[in-house]
Amino acid sequence: MWLRTLTVCFLLFLGVAGLTAEPAKTAQQAPAPNAPAQKAPAPPTPAELIKKLEAELSSVKFIGSFTVSGKEAEAPKQEEYTITSAIKLPEPDMWLLKARIKYGETDATVPIPLEIKWAGDTPVITLTNLTIPGLGAFSSRVVIYEGRYAGTWQHGDVGGHLFGRLEKLDAEQKPADKPKK
Repeated sequence: MWLRTLTVCFLLFLGVAGLTAEPAKTAQQAPAPNAPAQKAPAPPTPAELIKKLEAELSSVKFIGSFTVSGKEAEAPKQEEYTITSAIKLPEPDMWLLKARIKYGETDATVPIPLEIKWAGDTPVITLTNLTIPGLGAFSSRVVIYEGRYAGTWQHGDVGGHLFGRLEKLDAEQKPADKPKK
């Protein structure tokens, strides 16, 4: 019985707190009855989204970290990818990204055809068992928004999360399409 009373009192408290949490609007704050409704800006067209993404993903560096599933106790590892160009291909959702891959003694710029899907106005890089020569097959889903990226990755039996920021390259930082030795 006491538990029911306590529950009712708690619910009443929440109801009263909810009623008093937001101050009442005064006549000055309330919109005028005949005021025209403000229109929301028109959403960008697909062509505008494509143009914006081509610009955002060309001459850019993804700088961040990644985790490995099953090793959550370890600190995230640093990662860095340089995209020299991004071009929308004629096929639906298909793009060609030229990415500089640099690890160990390997330093190469490779063309990577991939899908970029849209969640509203937000691009999602989509790889499903894409084989990158010399590296193997990868799957990932990476969301890009407001200069940041986050997503999941998979390479064989190993996978995890990745996240970070996008940083535009200035003229001196732009890599040539040919690898440096």
